[in-house]
Order: sequence, then C-alpha cells, then structure tokens
Amino acid sequence: MSSSTAAMVFRGCRALLSSARSASTASSVKAAVQGPSKVSKAAAAAATSAVEKPKARTKSPASSSPRKTPERPSGILKVTAVSPALAKFLNSPEASRTEAVKKIWSYIKLHDLQNPTNKREIFCDEKLKSIFDGKDKVGFLEIGKLLSPHFAKSA
Repeated sequence: MSSSTAAMVFRGCRALLSSARSASTASSVKAAVQGPSKVSKAAAAAATSAVEKPKARTKSPASSSPRKTPERPSGILKVTAVSPALAKFLNSPEASRTEAVKKIWSYIKLHDLQNPTNKREIFCDEKLKSIFDGKDKVGFLEIGKLLSPHFAKSA
C-alpha cells in the first residue's frame, strides 16, 4: 500500500497513518539499502523522516520533586480541645473537626435519626440536643455551624 493510498484510507487519523507510513517506509528503507536504482530520492527522504520519532517532553526539575507533606495536621484535621458537652458525646477531651463529624454521623445512622422523607433533616435525641443547642430538628448542613462553638479557638 502506498503512502498516498494510506492517507486516503485513514483520513487524518495520525496514529493509524503513522503506522501505515512506517510499514510502507520500512519497505522503502529495505529498497534503499538494496540499491539506489529501485528507490527514488523522494521516497528515501520520506522514509528517513518517517522513521525519526518526535522527542518526548522532559519534566522540569521543579515539577518532578515530590510535594512536602505537612508535619502537623492543620485546619479541620488539627486536634483541638473541645467543650465539655462535646467531650462527653465523643468520650474524648480533644478531637479534630472531621473526627467529630464522623462520630456524630455514625451516631445518627446507628440510631436511625434521619427523617425518612427528607434525608437532609436530623431528628435530635437528648444526646444530640446537648451539642446542638437543644434543637429538635437540625439540617445536615447546620452540623458544622452548630459544632463551631464547641471547638476552642487556637491562637
């Protein structure tokens, strides 16, 4: 198959076209090695240009270095002192915000306190009322806001 026929068959699909060209140029390279009488100069030039591969991009030294992980957790992962009410609920005097929310959600799921018709509402029992300002119902998006006063501010 000639390279012009391959171009018409594969119509711009570079991956297929390059493999077709390499197959046709491989035969051209063989012919060029056997003798100049069988291959024209244009075919030999096309064969050598098709054989050359584009250079792969190299990574810059800045992007190849691994990111440094912080030695101490910060933000919502930082373990801080909690209020006595939340400490009683969590059975721990210190906790991170993520840990507190996980334990609250596991308590909610364990005691089936979500509203079955509206999963965004949580019915508070006495234990949850102690940390959610005595509210009977709490939206799941309110949990973070209602937990904020229970965490000590760090300086």
